[in-house]
Formats: sequence, C-alpha cells, structure tokens
Amino acid sequence: MANSNPSDPNASTNKASSNFDQMGFRPGGGPQHAGVPKVRSKNASGTMRRIWGYLKQQRQALFWVILCTVLTSVFALLGPYLIGRMIDDYVMPKQFDGFVRMGMILLGVYLLSALFTWFQQYMASSLSQNTVRDMREDLFNQYQRLPVQFFDQKTHGELMSRTTNDISNVSNTLNQTVVQLISSVLMLVGSLVMMLTLSLWMTLITMLTIPLVAFITKRISKYMRHYFSEQQKQLGEVNGFVQENISGLKVVKVFGREEKAVEQFREINERLRAIGVKAQSLSGSMGPMMNTMRNISFLVIAVFGAVFAYHDMITVGVIVSFLNYSNQFSQPINQLANQYNMFQSAIAGAERVFEVLDLEPEISDDTAPKSQQALIHGEVVFEDVCFGYKPEVDVLKGVSLHAHPGQMIALVGPTGAGKTTVINLLTRFYDIRSGRITIDGEDIQQLDKQALRQQIGLVLQDAYVFSGTIRDNIRYGRLDATDREVEEAARLANADVFIRKLPRGYDTELSAEGSNLSQGQRQLLTIARAVLANPCILILDEATSSVDTRTELHIQEAMKTLMKGRTSFVIAHRLSTIQEADAILVIQDGQITEQGTHDQLIARNGFYNHMYQNQFAASAQ
Repeated sequence: MANSNPSDPNASTNKASSNFDQMGFRPGGGPQHAGVPKVRSKNASGTMRRIWGYLKQQRQALFWVILCTVLTSVFALLGPYLIGRMIDDYVMPKQFDGFVRMGMILLGVYLLSALFTWFQQYMASSLSQNTVRDMREDLFNQYQRLPVQFFDQKTHGELMSRTTNDISNVSNTLNQTVVQLISSVLMLVGSLVMMLTLSLWMTLITMLTIPLVAFITKRISKYMRHYFSEQQKQLGEVNGFVQENISGLKVVKVFGREEKAVEQFREINERLRAIGVKAQSLSGSMGPMMNTMRNISFLVIAVFGAVFAYHDMITVGVIVSFLNYSNQFSQPINQLANQYNMFQSAIAGAERVFEVLDLEPEISDDTAPKSQQALIHGEVVFEDVCFGYKPEVDVLKGVSLHAHPGQMIALVGPTGAGKTTVINLLTRFYDIRSGRITIDGEDIQQLDKQALRQQIGLVLQDAYVFSGTIRDNIRYGRLDATDREVEEAARLANADVFIRKLPRGYDTELSAEGSNLSQGQRQLLTIARAVLANPCILILDEATSSVDTRTELHIQEAMKTLMKGRTSFVIAHRLSTIQEADAILVIQDGQITEQGTHDQLIARNGFYNHMYQNQFAASAQ
C-alpha cells in the first residue's frame, strides 16, 4: 500500500523533492542546461534580514564597528565646519596666530579620523569573516543532512560554487557595505543638519539634484539584481562543467572528445560572458552618472554661493564649508551607487546559499519514532517493495526477499535492473514508495537513520579514501579505535602486507582521492575500514569489478573474513565471486525473476545459466 497519509515518514522526502524541483533540478539528472535559466524574482529584503541574523551573533565586533563609524563620521563632519571658521575668523582678518592654532586643531581631527577609520576597517573585516564563517559552517552542515537524492541531482562544481564564490561575494560586501551603510546614514543626516545650520537657502539649492539622482538609481537598479543573479547561476554551470571534465579527463582523451568539450565549454562560457557584460556594464554606469550629478551640484552651489556672497547674505567661509558638505552629502549616495554591483552580487549569492539551507533535510530523527538497538541479528525482509526515482517510472516492482541472519545474498542481473536500488532502499538513501522493509521484524521507516546506518557496512566499487594518513582512513570506520585495532583490521582485510611496505607504513599520507595507491589497494583499505566498523549487515557493491585477477583473490579472501557471521548483500557482475552465496537473486526490469543457489540456478537453465555460460566462454578464450 502506498504511503500517502499525513504521518507518512516519506513526506519529508517528498517535500524535499518538490524543493529540488523548484531549484531547477530535473529528476534523475543534473541541473538544466538549456540556455540561460529563467530566474524568479527574489526576496532581497528577506535575504538581508537573514544576513542581519548572522551579523547579530557578532555583537561585540558590531558594537565597535558602529562606535568607530560614528566617531569617524563626527570627525568628518567637523572638518568642513572648522575650515569655514578658519577662513572667516582668521584668514579673512589675517590673524596668523589663530590660523596656526586652528590648523593644529584641524590636523588633530584628521589624525583621529584616520586612526578610527583604520580600527573601523579592522573590526569590519573581523565581523565579515566571522559572519561568513558561520554561514559556511551552516551550509556544510546542511550538506551532511541532505538526502543522497540532492547530490545525485547536482554537480560537484555547482555545490562548490555555492560554498566558495557565493559566500565570498557575501564576505566582500559585508566587509565594505556594513560600514558604508552606517557611515552613509550618519553622513547624510549630519551633513544635512550642518548645512541647515549654516544656510537654509543654500541647503534647498543643494537638494535640487537629489530627485534626479533617486530617479536614475531606481531605473538602473530595477534590472541589476536580476542580471547578477543569473550571472551567479552561469558561473556555477561553468564551475560544474570544468570540474566534471577535469575529473573525467582520461575518458575525454581516450574517446577524442577534446574538441567537443572545448565547444561545449565555449557555449557555456559565452553565456556567462553575455550575462556578465549586461550586469557589469549596467552597474558600471552608476558611478559616472553619480559623478556627473555631483559636479552639477558643485557648479550650482558655486554660482548661487557667489551671488549670495556678493549681496552679503553669506560669507566666503560658509561657501567653502557648503562645497565640502555638499560633497559629503552626495558622496555616500555616490559610493553606494559604485558598490551597488557588489551588493547585488552578494544578495544573489546569499540567496543561492539560503536556497540550499531551506531545503528539507532527511527525515528528522527528532520527530520519527525511534527504535535504537545496540546490536541487530540481521534478518532482512523486503515485502512487495515498489520504488522509482521518478514518480512516473518504477525501478522496483513488487520486490520481495528474505535474508536470514548470517546469510550471503547475491544480486545479479543486467545493468539498470535495480540491483543498486535495493541497496539504496536498505540504507535509506531513498525511501520506498510502497511496501515494507524490515530488519529483525522492525520497519526501517521507524528506525533512527543514523543508528540504522551504523549497523550497515558498505564497500563500493569506487573505493573512496580521504586525504590524510592510511591509519586515519581505516579509523574512519570507528573513530575511537586504537592503533592496534586499526592494524588488526588491516591484517584481516589483507591490507597489512602492502601497508608495511610503504615508506611510512600506516602513517603514509594519501594524496587527493588516494591517487598514490592502486585501485586494489584502495579497495583493501575500504574493506579494512568496514572490518573495523564491525557492522551486523554488510553490503558489497561490485567491490572487485575494477581490479585484476590476482588482486581480486586478495580482496575475495578479505571479503570472506568480513562476511563471516554477518548478513551480506553482494552485487557482482563476475559470477565466479558469488558461487558460494546462500541465495542468488536474479533481478530483471525491477523484478526478481529467479532465485536459488548457484547449482539450482544452473540446473534451471534460465537467465542466470545463460549469464554464467557467457562469462565462462569469454574467460576460456
């Protein structure tokens, strides 16, 4: 029966699937690459509120940034006033002593302003780096909590782009715009107050260009964020394509697809260039326009100031002060306009980060019923299980099987028949659409996922090792294991001999993805890792398919040691490796069509016998 009720534990997964679709994913594949993707209107104010939530966590740094910005703004506002007083009180009357004294005061003001500006920038850098550190940690934590389905549907380059480029944009913007925003408000208000104090009419004249500036800014910014959001998406596609081709470079070269890869990259790169030109040219026009408005404002103030001074309505010192305050009044607007492209890029990057953070993680273990067992016996039952990666296509169609504790169950069949899907469901990388899977009689939907997976050991065809020492890679199976336990696990996995021949033995540093080891050596390390974890259920997914015959014998010996006393599921294309299985299940088109021991299936003269005879004939040639 399909799980359709509101309490269905699959509901979270289904919700996650809808969230993935909204992000532009297509089921069973990567992101859509047909031209420039359409970008929905984003919520800039909501994004800013979420960034502000991160900023509030850095209260001490934020306090010092605000305090230094206030003091810097006060000194900046005091400078033009003192210059005006100096001209009117000491330059025009030609009082040299007062002029020198006022000059020393002005010098002190500028030095203090420089000191607080430096400290302000230091604290702003600390604030921005701490903030993006927290965002980066939250994003990485979310990666650990998202279901495997998410990573099956996104390229590694796209995820790296969100973790690096997008967050770097946020960091660069926070480092400048937080200070700029506070300073701009203070300078705008302070300059206006000072100008009103000096002359009401001159202030009104200065305000004449403000409506024009606001109109231009609004018209340009209407399109700017849209272009920057698309630019970030295209950058993610470029990163994904580069990462994919570098990882598969040998395949590209073997099949002579260099020119095709260059052509595809040229198309993707051209889309990034086209959208980048639109975004950068539009944002680049803001600065020159604002500078033009500022120059016009200077001209208007100078002309009217000269007229007013001629009629003794204001002094020369007031005109000089007004020219400075006019610059300070327009400068915040000008600076914000010049940095608007960075601001829009940061908003777009933050939105892409928050899109991932807002995805529904795997079913919360806080809400799912828990059945924690210190040790399970390993009786696994599939009851009429149906599942499909796409809603309209079933990969498994009513699969039923029964594995008794300690049995070795082999899964064979053509590529795409559903063998690996059985494993994905048992480990709850995906959740079933209908039917039931039990371990020791308990529905795995009611089990804590982490507790379930701790009881399952997984050895994959692609043996993955991490950067670090061999000892650390084996200890990954159980972090509290002693060095002696690590070495014993390696001995049981037939890995101890080759490890001790290495220059530094167990302390040998592995390069990225273990490229300084052979495929067979990496596989033995993953088996040692599984031995150390001591799981109750073992899954071997074509663990010997990528190695030579001699290495295969070593791995088979290690696998026999590992499988002893454990319920084991083995996926294998080499039928010679599973002849001793307690039961062999032949899966075709999502259904179990044959099952029995090796001898029973050979005697039946069905699909399994046909596969075996073909492999035997091929090996005999």
